[in-house]
Amino acid sequence: MKTRTFVDQVLVHVRAGKGGDGSSSFRREACVPEGGPDGGDGGRGGHVVFRGNRDTDSLIALYFAPQLFAEEGGGGRGQRMFGRNGKDLVVLVPCGTEVYDAESGVRLVDVVDHGQEVVIAKGGKGGLGNVHFRTSTHQVPTEHTPGDPGEESRLRLELKTIADAGLLGFPNAGKSSLLARISEARPKIASYPFTTLNPIVGTVEYPDFSQLRVADVPGIIEGAAEGVGLGIGFLKHLARSRVLIYVIDMAGTDNREPWADYRSLRREVQRYDASLLDRPSLVVANKMDEPAAVANFPLFVRKARVKPIPVSTVDSDDNGIAQFKRRLWEILTPEPKGAWRSAAQSGEAAAADVPDDGGIVTEEALRRATFLDLTRKAPKRRK
Repeated sequence: MKTRTFVDQVLVHVRAGKGGDGSSSFRREACVPEGGPDGGDGGRGGHVVFRGNRDTDSLIALYFAPQLFAEEGGGGRGQRMFGRNGKDLVVLVPCGTEVYDAESGVRLVDVVDHGQEVVIAKGGKGGLGNVHFRTSTHQVPTEHTPGDPGEESRLRLELKTIADAGLLGFPNAGKSSLLARISEARPKIASYPFTTLNPIVGTVEYPDFSQLRVADVPGIIEGAAEGVGLGIGFLKHLARSRVLIYVIDMAGTDNREPWADYRSLRREVQRYDASLLDRPSLVVANKMDEPAAVANFPLFVRKARVKPIPVSTVDSDDNGIAQFKRRLWEILTPEPKGAWRSAAQSGEAAAADVPDDGGIVTEEALRRATFLDLTRKAPKRRK
């Protein structure tokens, strides 16, 4: 039986742990004529914590287990023994998860970074034991307080994929094939429309050890912003992309006109969120290995008034892939992973430092590599 493999929106019921009750106890011990009250306090209830995790790419776990209840605090006991604090419930969520109140629709928090922790529901405070109620005129108190209830709410979680660049295009435009060529991602590739049913993120690596994340968004069709096809459910995954990459089927499969596809894509993005058009963008002319694509390329440049990057993903040769990766690097200029740079060096990265695939790595690029960084002093060892 088939089941869901990707969920980007889910409703959950969150409840923190109740605080433990305080104890009403009196000391009964030999050779202690005046024992008095010694009831301990209850323990704090457990918190519900959301933690960002880069290795989680879907909310499917919460879809099948939407009740998130933390452990209750333990009750106090005699001899002034405090109750045990309830264990916090730590829930791993994908980076890019927005948390909304299900009733009011107000956004509460946005979990963006890996390891970021947010207390969604606080555990209740533990109750007081009767030892707190003893006074000079009230020597035998029996009063004690129950623990406070934990916070409880219904939340709506919405995932917006975090990627440096987002691939968008019509079905069968070759987005998945392009992602497979520039990264180690292995999306499903087939000749029928809507092969990609959920966003897939791949990591593009460069010779200077820098990395970029590229997201493959399912196919967009005319009217996607109004709910036609799969587009309305996945256009939101472009909201965090710093660069939009329009992948155009330049061969005009199914008697399509590439310049009309480009205009339709721009129109659907504008209908969904006009601010996305202000972001940097690249246009990729895919399937340039076909004769029809070569014939349509000059027509596309004239009618769309934009010059795309010609690529082909079927041949083993380069065919524009290196040029596309270089243009992407020039726009985003990512930092080498884990590299340390001084204040004078920050912001001085140049595109010339990144060679084409198979090129010679420059001295400046190697200087920014983490394992070759000789500018930092080694920490002193403790004797």
